[in-house]
Amino acid sequence: MTAAPDQKARPFRAIPAAQGGVQGTARGLAGAVRVPGDKSISHRALIFGALAVGETRVTGLLEGEDVLRTAAAMRAMGAEVERLKDGDWRVWGVGVGGLSEPEDVLDMGNAGTGARLVMGLVASHDFTAILTGDASLRRRPMGRVIEPLSRIGARFDGRRGGRLPLAVIGTAHPLPIEYELPVASAQVKSAVLLAGLNAPGITTVIEPEPTRDHTENLLRHFGATVEIEKTKSGGRIVRLTGQPEFRPSSISVPGDPSSAAFPMVAACIVPGSAVTLQNVGLNPLRIGLFDTLQEMGADFTITNRRDEGGEPVADILVRHTPLKGVTVPPERAPSMIDEYPILFAAAACAEGDTVVRGAKELRVKESDRLALMARGLKACGVDLDEFEDGLVIRGKGRPPAGGASISTELDHRIAMSFLVLGMAAQNGIAIDDARVMDTSFPGFIALMQGLGGTLEPVA
Repeated sequence: MTAAPDQKARPFRAIPAAQGGVQGTARGLAGAVRVPGDKSISHRALIFGALAVGETRVTGLLEGEDVLRTAAAMRAMGAEVERLKDGDWRVWGVGVGGLSEPEDVLDMGNAGTGARLVMGLVASHDFTAILTGDASLRRRPMGRVIEPLSRIGARFDGRRGGRLPLAVIGTAHPLPIEYELPVASAQVKSAVLLAGLNAPGITTVIEPEPTRDHTENLLRHFGATVEIEKTKSGGRIVRLTGQPEFRPSSISVPGDPSSAAFPMVAACIVPGSAVTLQNVGLNPLRIGLFDTLQEMGADFTITNRRDEGGEPVADILVRHTPLKGVTVPPERAPSMIDEYPILFAAAACAEGDTVVRGAKELRVKESDRLALMARGLKACGVDLDEFEDGLVIRGKGRPPAGGASISTELDHRIAMSFLVLGMAAQNGIAIDDARVMDTSFPGFIALMQGLGGTLEPVA
C-alpha cells in the first residue's frame, strides 16, 4: 500500500550475492517465477468490465494498491466488482453510459493511470465526481487530460495546474472530437477514447508516436469498432465509433513486462544468475527495455510464445552476461517509459556510456525519476551527467560501490530499482521505505528472496 504520513516507514536493504553466499562465495539468482499481472491491462479490464452489460471474469489481475483503487472507483459508480480468489475477479457491468454518480470522493491513492482513465469515463456522464489521491498523485499534473476532455464537454474545478483534488463535471451531451496528442501518452489517448465511448459518432486520436495499445485491444475484445491507421511520420490515427454495446468477456491478464524488468535486470547484473520469467506480456509497444537490454548484450532465450486475450505472451530465460553501454533512441521512450529507472541500474553495471535522451516525461511521474535516480546513483559511486530530458551514465564494466541509503519519495519503481542494483553493488544498497512497492508489485521482496536474493529489513 502507498505509504501514509502517519505510518512508520519500513526500510529495507539488498545485500550483494558475494556477501549473502555461504562463507562469502558468490552465488547467482536462480529459479522460475511468475511476475504479477500487467498493471495497465488490469486497470482497463476492470473499467471495461464495468461498461459491459453482464458478467466479465478476469484472471491474473494485479492485486496491487493502484488497481484496487480502480476497483473501488468502479464499485462507487455502480458496477459490482468482486474478488473470488487470488487474481480471479468478477465484474458485473452496467453498460456504456450507465455509470452513476459516486456518493463520496474517489481516492485514487497513487494510481496515476487509474485517475486519468476515470477522468475520461466521468467526462461523458451527466454527473460530478471528485477525485483525490496521495501526496505523490496530488503533485502530478492533469492538465494534459483536462484539455481534450474539456473539448468533449466536461468541466473541471481543482487546484492550480489542474492538480488533485479535482471535481470532474461530466456532460450530458458529449461531443466526438478529433484530438492530436502534443506528446505521446497512452494515458491521455485512453482517457479521450473512454470519454468517446459515450459520445455519438467517431472520436479520433492522433498520436505522434505509437504508445501502448491495450485500450484499443480491449475495446475490440468487448465489441467496439476501432480503426487504426498508420501515418507517414510513424505515428498512428485511432478512430473509435461511439455508443457501442459492450458484451461481457473473459480476460486473462499476462504478466506485467514492467514488473518482469526487475528480476530480468537482476539476472543480467548478478554473476552466475539464470532466471526464467513465465507468462510475460510481450506487446510490441511495451518491450523497449527488452530491446535495449539485448542491444547491451543481455542473454535472453524466449520460449512458449502464445496469445492470451489478444496479447502476445511468452516465457523468458535470462542469464547473466557482461553488459555494454548503448545510446537509447529517443523515439523508444513510449515503449519503456516506466522501465527507465531499472535501465539506469543496469547501465551503472555496464561497460561504457549509456545515453538516454527524450525522457523528460520521467520528471512528472510518481516522482521526478530523473532527479531521484541521478542523485541515488551518484551516492552509490556512479559517474553520470543529468540533463533536462535524460542521463548519461558512465559504467565501469562492474557494479558500483553502493553502500548508500536511498530516499524513494514514495516511488515504487525507484525503490525496486535500487534494491536490484544493491544485489550486485559491492556494499549493498538500502531504501527508506519498502511499503510503496505494493503499488505495482505486491510480493516483490518474497519473489526476489525466492530466487536467492538477500533482502532484509534495516534495524
